[in-house]
Amino acid sequence: MSASESHESQVDRQFGARAADYVASAVHASGADLDALAALCRDVPHARVLDLGCGGGHVSYAVAPHVRAVTALDLSQAMLDAVAAEAARRGLTNLDTRRAAVEALPFPDADFDRVLTRYSAHHWADVPAALREAHRVLKPGGRLGLVDVIHPGPPLLDTHLQAWELLRDPSHVRDYGEAEWRAMLAEAGFVPGAVQRWRVRMEFASWIARMGTPAANAAVIRALQEGAPEAVGAYFGIEGDGSFWVDIMMVEAVIIF
Repeated sequence: MSASESHESQVDRQFGARAADYVASAVHASGADLDALAALCRDVPHARVLDLGCGGGHVSYAVAPHVRAVTALDLSQAMLDAVAAEAARRGLTNLDTRRAAVEALPFPDADFDRVLTRYSAHHWADVPAALREAHRVLKPGGRLGLVDVIHPGPPLLDTHLQAWELLRDPSHVRDYGEAEWRAMLAEAGFVPGAVQRWRVRMEFASWIARMGTPAANAAVIRALQEGAPEAVGAYFGIEGDGSFWVDIMMVEAVIIF
């Protein structure tokens, strides 16, 4: 089994068993970042939209009422089944699902007007390959909208964040920074544009419950937080129960032929 196949299996295993939790997750079901992504689609009623790494499907639900069609794509069939059931419950008849890796999209060139992704890219095994695929399936003038947690920059803060993330979820790969995202987007053929930022509170108990983090790993996260330098505690606003704040970024990018 190749490294990428092993990672894909791990992602599927981690998220498949928790599909209902992600559909119901308050952090994923709302937020200014979700509204900002949906805004990219409100003036293009003819659009075909691809939701990469759809998770609980919240991006797809937000944009479906405004466009012609939405395809929610994920590695986890259980997650896709949960999304399809929720879409049916909401009466969203223009939403379909597709199981595939973001690095190998099963669509023809120039098939979509918008490609959106939210809280997924930090799980991708090969971000440059995924961005090249997003570029390939977008039509000329199409837009990519990407939302994800970003690292704070200084290595001290970055290392602590990545450690917490990996202990919570072994399918985590990396929270990238803005400069890294801009470079990867440009290398994939995009023209990176406007950036928006938010801070979002991660309530510790639900954060680990949503991922089914083993108690031993949760204890190590808490030990790292409690023993962290003052600068780490201050930046992330670590609370007595382990809750903390992360930086979220949305970047828009276009393709020009």
